[in-house]
Amino acid sequence: MADQPDPRFDLRLPDPGVPVIRQVNWGGLRTLYVKEVRRFFKVQMQTIWAPAITTLLFLVIFTVALGGGERRVMGVPFAEFIAPGLIVMAMVQNAFANSSFSLLVGKIQGTIVDYLMPPLSTGELLAGLVGGAVTRAVCVGFTVWLAMFLWGIDVTPRHPVALLWFGLAGSALVALLGVLTSIWAEKFDHASAVTNFVIAPLALLSGTFYSVDALSPTFRAVSQANPFFYIISGFRYGFLREADSNVAFGAALLGVLTLALAGLCYWLLRRGWKIKS
Repeated sequence: MADQPDPRFDLRLPDPGVPVIRQVNWGGLRTLYVKEVRRFFKVQMQTIWAPAITTLLFLVIFTVALGGGERRVMGVPFAEFIAPGLIVMAMVQNAFANSSFSLLVGKIQGTIVDYLMPPLSTGELLAGLVGGAVTRAVCVGFTVWLAMFLWGIDVTPRHPVALLWFGLAGSALVALLGVLTSIWAEKFDHASAVTNFVIAPLALLSGTFYSVDALSPTFRAVSQANPFFYIISGFRYGFLREADSNVAFGAALLGVLTLALAGLCYWLLRRGWKIKS
């Protein structure tokens, strides 16, 4: 017994590959999440308030400048029809912008070790990045909602469960797409290309400004193949209790796509593809 070392004074390092923190590192996860939130809050005029003003301008243009104030879609005024779509469109675009920036700027500036060296598992790293992006999306969504409410648009939530599911899950899906982009991209031009040629077209051609029932069968099928269509249609259902898609199918599809994309991001992060090489 005398030869046994006292565990209180055993300073030996664990064998390589043996985890020391065998449960969730809540402290590290919280620190990463707070870091991501503080990063976009430091420039909140650009990351939160500017999207609200831009989205409100969309509303003004389509309802005032183009004479849409007298139109009715799905039995409601046109402004009330497009308002939910504009809110969630701003949410998903900012969720992508936030998550696609984190790892990419680290790769370009050589500070990627700040994400790789802390004692965080792959799942914790992914959860922190996505959590920060979803938080920015929620802040932008609330700001846009408040601006529309003050403008006089009826944006009363009528189905909170649908509102939360499609808002949060939709933001998480696009945030994961942003993480995937930041893993793949090697410069800011790559991320900008995804924003301009993937995210923006999918968001604008998703039924935000129109009902797909008014489209020809061909273009209706194209819209229904767009996952953003189900995000916007389901989110609109949370305000109007009306949707031009099957809400249950859209909710299930959104959950499957989010889990699949999370699995892909987890696998790539764990391999260190384009990050550790």
